[in-house]
Amino acid sequence: MFEPWGVLVILIICPLLGGLPLIAWITYALTGKQLSQVGTKNISVSAAFYHGGKFVGILAVLSEALKGVAAVLLSRVFFPDGSSWELLALIALVIGRYWISRGAGTTNVVWGFVVHDPLVAIFVSFFAGISFTILQSRQVVKFGVLLLFPLFVALLHISDIPRMVGAVALAGLMGWIYTKIPDDMNLSVKDAQTESQPMLEFLRGDGAMVSLDQELDAAIVGEKAATLSQIKRWGYPVPKGWVLAPIDDPELLTEFLQPSELSPLVVRSSAIGEDSEHSSAAGQYETVLNVTSPEALQQAIAQVQASYNHPSAVQYRRDRGLNDTAMAVLIQQQVQSVYSGVAFSRDPITQQGDAIIIEALPGNATQVVSGKFTPEQYRAFVLETENSSSVQLEGQGRVPQALIKQVAYLAYRLEKRYHGTPQDIEWSYDGQTLWVLQSRPITTLLPIWTRKIAAEVIPGVIHPLTWSINRPLTCGVWGELFTLVLADGALGLDFSETATLHYSRAYFNASLLGDIFIRMGLPPESLEFLTRGAKLSKPSLQSTWKNLPGLGKLLKRELTLEKDFKQDYHKRFIPGLSQLAQEDIDNLEPSKLLARIDFILDLLRQGTYYSILAPLSAALRQAIFRVKDGQIDHSLTPEVAALRSLSAIATDAKEVLLEFEPQQVFEQLKQTPEGEKILREFDELLQDYGYLSEVGTDISVPTWRENPQMIKQMFVQLMQGNEPQSGAKDAINSIFAGKRKRSFVQRRVDIKGRVTEVYSRLLAELRWSFVALEKIWLKSGLLKKTGDIFFLNFDEVRSLVGDDDFRLIEELDKLVESRRSQFVQDSEFIQIPLLVYGNTPPHPLTPSALYSDQILQGIGASHGQAEGRVKVLRNLQDVPEIDRDTILVVPYTDSGWAPLLLRAGGLIAEVGGRLSHGAIVAREYGIPAVMDVRGATWLLQDGQRVRIDGSRGIVELSNDLRPE
Repeated sequence: MFEPWGVLVILIICPLLGGLPLIAWITYALTGKQLSQVGTKNISVSAAFYHGGKFVGILAVLSEALKGVAAVLLSRVFFPDGSSWELLALIALVIGRYWISRGAGTTNVVWGFVVHDPLVAIFVSFFAGISFTILQSRQVVKFGVLLLFPLFVALLHISDIPRMVGAVALAGLMGWIYTKIPDDMNLSVKDAQTESQPMLEFLRGDGAMVSLDQELDAAIVGEKAATLSQIKRWGYPVPKGWVLAPIDDPELLTEFLQPSELSPLVVRSSAIGEDSEHSSAAGQYETVLNVTSPEALQQAIAQVQASYNHPSAVQYRRDRGLNDTAMAVLIQQQVQSVYSGVAFSRDPITQQGDAIIIEALPGNATQVVSGKFTPEQYRAFVLETENSSSVQLEGQGRVPQALIKQVAYLAYRLEKRYHGTPQDIEWSYDGQTLWVLQSRPITTLLPIWTRKIAAEVIPGVIHPLTWSINRPLTCGVWGELFTLVLADGALGLDFSETATLHYSRAYFNASLLGDIFIRMGLPPESLEFLTRGAKLSKPSLQSTWKNLPGLGKLLKRELTLEKDFKQDYHKRFIPGLSQLAQEDIDNLEPSKLLARIDFILDLLRQGTYYSILAPLSAALRQAIFRVKDGQIDHSLTPEVAALRSLSAIATDAKEVLLEFEPQQVFEQLKQTPEGEKILREFDELLQDYGYLSEVGTDISVPTWRENPQMIKQMFVQLMQGNEPQSGAKDAINSIFAGKRKRSFVQRRVDIKGRVTEVYSRLLAELRWSFVALEKIWLKSGLLKKTGDIFFLNFDEVRSLVGDDDFRLIEELDKLVESRRSQFVQDSEFIQIPLLVYGNTPPHPLTPSALYSDQILQGIGASHGQAEGRVKVLRNLQDVPEIDRDTILVVPYTDSGWAPLLLRAGGLIAEVGGRLSHGAIVAREYGIPAVMDVRGATWLLQDGQRVRIDGSRGIVELSNDLRPE
């Protein structure tokens, strides 16, 4: 029983021993400082030296060393010397040290190991000392020791498996703790106790020379140096360089570099905050070229450092609300330039399009950026497919065309490396190598706004009232989900900036979403992957690990989604919809209508949560389980269910009317009892699905119940024989057969369908409430035209109901007319940019046809091939005759577009992915579909013959054009 008691004593006593805050007591007793409230708040030896001085630090070392020795000796009371139980005692000690008194336990382990295994301790200390002397990097040495000591244990005790396992476990625990607590050595040395500063400077490795070959922190060495080090590590040519941090002494570096006439250096600024996404600070700080002696190097460093406090630089920071920080200095080998210049991966003037702008001159790059010379200008377009890439060039000059193309491709690749953030690149060519001298974000082109995804969530031109309701709902839910994962990491993020309107269309903030996903430890294009199948880049493992608890919370939400929705469905949504259906809104006064609207919005807030999480959950499960689109049944999606019901009624109607006139179908059906039954079924369908509209998320668009003409037209055309192809019917039957399995994916798709139904019903009730309110105001003369209410925002509607904003009432006509005019103007834009760079987009340019002359590339969304003639349809106001020879080309697809696909031979959409409405319905009816074909409604013309491949996502063009 002696050994079991020993285990118990180790597991109880050692954690308590480790948790004793001896360092805190010593520091407080001698200095009056509470370590838990200063600096990093660590209770550590280095904190004692930093805040208490040398004497306090020495006492701290002794106290923690005694703990480590005591833990090992305690183990020897019960177990043999050198046993693996001594390592367990140290592990228990470290756990207590971390959990109770917030320390890493490094000193405990070092001195405990000296007693446990002196030989291993000597070997590890020897290698650590040599490594630190050479590398002067405490991080490398710290984590290197954690790899070395288990290795030495294994080599010296190869037959003692428990001992090796214990050493690995101890090293793993220490490494994990190092990633969880801040390092006191990162605190500023100048704020430490004076007597401790020399030792801290040595241990920090401040005497080391920092080069661009290392991974650098922008917060210490500035964005310019950190970015160049990253680009260099990616494999791009960057001149060899060294960095002098703001607190570093330049003497060691100047002695080491020894510049000369044959090997000149360039000294450049790398201020904290310079070349960032928020400010470029272009031209604000000094650059010194042709430094050829140690004396000149010292002067150049001083000159660059002094430029930080130059009046113009100070004023620049003040004008942009930037804090004063510090100046790091970047010293590089000077390139002997033959040609130099700058490249913008996006045009900073037009702010749109895919053109790469290049300016170049013979000689060094400073001639171009100085503004004293007129450089040659070029425009380049990079065309890249899976198998090849090419560069189209506009412009000619003295600089070789091949070099300009090489620069264009460099700019293109660097922008992709920075997840689409436009780059301002300084480059130089020495006759052999194209060097990158600098790369920074083009600040005037940020943030980046994207129509991808947004065009599916809320497509088309958007009225102010719709936006004032949808934006806070959508941004609020995204903010809730992101905060759930990030916790404190969400500080400083403004989730209200997740979306905005440009050209009266919805755009998502790609820059903000990318930043959020990076903070979450996910690739910045994660949202696009989930909704559109985009390729993912590699996420940051450290960030993913850091946010693992938050991601776990999000996973829990996903796992309980079905249970949560069913609970809300029965307790909130169904009772709420029933209550709304029983109200006679035509007889409600404005205050009652406003209360009804608030009630609907309360339900919509929860509905929006499900409308976002359910599709993401379904897409994630489909990606994980690799379920093909054709294996999924979308019958619970309202528009799919409506089309199936309509098709069934039309089939019955054909049996009643063997011969009919298309324009007289409904009148002819009234003439027989069987026909009247068909009409009742049609009215029931309209009652069941009348809440749907052309754009389900836009409350300004009339519902089917208000405007049933389109459904009647679809009904007649189904009676004329335009049914799904037989192959599509077979696919549908196979889907139904597989539906019974209720896979993980199918259950989420079913929930998505139910969520869509609830959400669409609530939006319809919201629309009908505003329409009822508008009728009252039209009757009173407050509003002049039908639809005026949708040119107000919700706060303005609330103020008008309160009847207390006299200024608003006085200016109401002018306000509505101004917004209506802007809406009409924006509606006339046939083609708007997929991406908007910056917050003030210019007038949309005609898109460049940067495709192959005969092929347009998109996303394959519904398998199969079809050939036919193009019919461009930009809205549903005037639905043309469509047949199987028609390839429908649309800007987007929503529930209102779905019936058209019954008759079309194929679909091409400018936006959308595999999970968009059009893609789902196209697969349902076996119609090939290609989504995300940029500029399709502009590039393709009515009557043009095309061939689409819904599997490969391509559209092949023909010169055969027959105008209609």
